[in-house]
Amino acid sequence: MKNDDSFVALFIDADNAPATHVDVILNELASFGTVSIRRAYGNWKGERLNAWEKLLHEYAIQPMQQFDLTKRKNATDIALVIDAMDALYTRKVDVFALVSSDSDFTPLATRLQADGKTVVGFGERKAPLPFVNACSKFLYLDQEDEPQETSGTPSIRKWNAKQLKGDAKLVTLLRNAVQAAEGDDGWSHLGRVGSHIANQASFDARNYGYKRLVDLFRAIGLFEFESREERGVFLRDPRAARAVTGNGPA
Repeated sequence: MKNDDSFVALFIDADNAPATHVDVILNELASFGTVSIRRAYGNWKGERLNAWEKLLHEYAIQPMQQFDLTKRKNATDIALVIDAMDALYTRKVDVFALVSSDSDFTPLATRLQADGKTVVGFGERKAPLPFVNACSKFLYLDQEDEPQETSGTPSIRKWNAKQLKGDAKLVTLLRNAVQAAEGDDGWSHLGRVGSHIANQASFDARNYGYKRLVDLFRAIGLFEFESREERGVFLRDPRAARAVTGNGPA
């Protein structure tokens, strides 16, 4: 939910992020608060960042020049980290947005979270898992053979039930969350399940092609659902229910 009193700082590693989805990034961050800092880092003297350069004025992004002083030394990463830490200590920033697919920013994301800040990551699917998991939330920007939706979010191909069930990490995450949120009656409120997931992983159902968590749960086909008037949606793992009643294998 948007907090009008919250301030967001956007730091873009232009060397390691696509320029084509800057509107998606800003649209997502608008739900967190006011994006008061917008900076993109790279060597703007070269032609490699032409795509980003054309968008700077349109989206009020400040270019931060970093010359390639030494080969194999990433001055851009260092400058971005210094400015992010400076903002942490000297500016009122509630949410830090890091746009990159580079694992070098993993310690930065971890440090910002340790200080109680929300860290929103954006990048391509090649982004290393340590960086993805170090963020409070991470949104993949890759589009998969489908046009961008009019809503301003990247159109990711929906994973089918077989693909979802084949992702052991995803299945474990969902089952553990449902178990952790389970009430005395064996059912788990979807809101509590979502909160549990958010507290332990940089998870977003949109990375699997689903706008809502409930849609992903329904698509994977591993859970039972129950709608309760004025209380919302509840779900449970049939395996756990059978284990309690003794009517089948766990």
